[in-house]
Amino acid sequence: MFFIVVKFQTKPEWTEKWVDLITPFTEATRAEPGNLFFDWSRSVDDENEWVLVEGFTDEGAGPHVNSEHFQKAIATMPQALVRTPQIISRQIDGNGFEPMGEMSVTE
Repeated sequence: MFFIVVKFQTKPEWTEKWVDLITPFTEATRAEPGNLFFDWSRSVDDENEWVLVEGFTDEGAGPHVNSEHFQKAIATMPQALVRTPQIISRQIDGNGFEPMGEMSVTE
């Protein structure tokens, strides 16, 4: 599995419009056959920081970065950003999220 975390720092005037800008990209990516998860979060410490957590099958990562919607996203996102996004991208064992071993919640 490819596990990817990307931090995006939006310009203040784009922060509230960010979700509208990324929605088509998010929906298209989630529909890809090799996508396991594609989840956005907003920092609790910095309202202008958005964090994307992605998971792809080993076979799905290559087609994702070559897709039309990815190419469109990397062409349109910079207008809303303060700086180049910061990324961690690693190939790891696993197929997605698993229950946390250090904590258990009774359902």
